[in-house]
Amino acid sequence: MNIRVMIAEDEMMARKELLYLLKDMKDVSIMPHAETGEQVIERYTEHHPDVIFLDVEMPGLTGIEAAKYITEISDGQTPLFIFTTAYDEYALDAFEVEAIDYLLKPYDETRFTKAMDRIRKTLAKKQEMIMEEKERPSTSKLLIDDGERMVVLSPDSIFYAVPNNRLLEIHTEDKVIMSRMTLQELEKKLFDHFFFRAHRSYLVNLNHVLEITPWFNGTSNITLKDKDRTKIPVSRSASKTILKTFRN
Repeated sequence: MNIRVMIAEDEMMARKELLYLLKDMKDVSIMPHAETGEQVIERYTEHHPDVIFLDVEMPGLTGIEAAKYITEISDGQTPLFIFTTAYDEYALDAFEVEAIDYLLKPYDETRFTKAMDRIRKTLAKKQEMIMEEKERPSTSKLLIDDGERMVVLSPDSIFYAVPNNRLLEIHTEDKVIMSRMTLQELEKKLFDHFFFRAHRSYLVNLNHVLEITPWFNGTSNITLKDKDRTKIPVSRSASKTILKTFRN
């Protein structure tokens, strides 16, 4: 397993200390570092690291704020956050954004090794889950519970799905099915089909895409082939991925 690591730290000596601790780990690749909260977000969208060592007190956006933003735009592929700080009172804030761990400065080598072991176990478990999903036989039909009955759907009949309050709207050519299923649950059921998480709130059938239009600040819009020519927003990170998907 190759672990792509980014260091987000504005203090040069603290960066060097982390680099020293990582330098002999053969399963680690170091991504370009970041020195501000805004730069963390920018570098994340460029390099998609598996792990970010993130200083809590960064210039501009704080490390906590940057982590929350990355979580929102990561479309289910959130990196593992290890918060670094000189003050242990920030530990609670770190776990509020589901950080896998936090480290106090100056770093203790034994404590650092334990954090890396936790990273390896977590990433290995994620990889195992992905492989299990791939090995599951694909289904030609879906059973969707709309609260009153079980509706049988062909995956290809679905154009897109979007949450609406506590329900999920599943849009087909001629109807909208309301389900108590979550978007994440539907995405798992459609894992072996040509569906794409265009945005944290939208799951789109790429077979029904008519066009992709660039929009603001690296984002874009998808236009579907349905009768309403529905437009779906695509996040900045997803915009890069969807273009690669079609080019491949």
